[in-house]
Amino acid sequence: MIRWGFPTYFCVRLELYGFMEETLLKALVWTNYKSFVFICLIMPLILSIWAMKSGIASIQRLLVIFWRVASLMMIAIYLFIPVWQLGYLTWFAAHILVVISLWFWADINDEIHDLPKIPIRFVVTVWRWATTFYGIISSIAFIPFLRCTFAEKASDEIACRVWLEAPWQYKDWFHPNATTGFLGFLGMTGLVVYLIYLTYFLVFRLIKEGRIAIEQ
Repeated sequence: MIRWGFPTYFCVRLELYGFMEETLLKALVWTNYKSFVFICLIMPLILSIWAMKSGIASIQRLLVIFWRVASLMMIAIYLFIPVWQLGYLTWFAAHILVVISLWFWADINDEIHDLPKIPIRFVVTVWRWATTFYGIISSIAFIPFLRCTFAEKASDEIACRVWLEAPWQYKDWFHPNATTGFLGFLGMTGLVVYLIYLTYFLVFRLIKEGRIAIEQ
């Protein structure tokens, strides 16, 4: 029978705790990514097709705006692939901007509210609230990981690395022959274009139109 002294037993317990903690963290991060795919990709895609067939302009405009804003999430994914650490800050900001975009437009809110009680109105409302809940919870939960933006080597730290595993899997599935540098370049180019458009919106469009989605 093997007898362990207290130091050995204590070290084994610490290693086991660390393994369980890492396993739990990975599970939570992968759950976040799966939620992102369902809430921010699959559901809005279904709603976009449904809105086009229904011909409801207000919902169509809401979804067009959503896709424009949510593209920042995919930009973050492409920045994660080559471990360009700006991706962490981009991922965090994207969730906040998506939530704002769903409720910011006064005219869209009024038009959707005035729609008759049809199925698409109900589903869109549920989706908006689900996305809002996801965005807020994800943003708050991600705050401790913002330090990864300034880490010396994010891929070496477990807490930072777990956020890279899903983007790497995405690369293996959809860009198996592309280099990480090229995909990172696509992400950075997308980020520059996004920031230019966002600056234009904040400096010119917002001042002129306010919370009206349709340009006058």
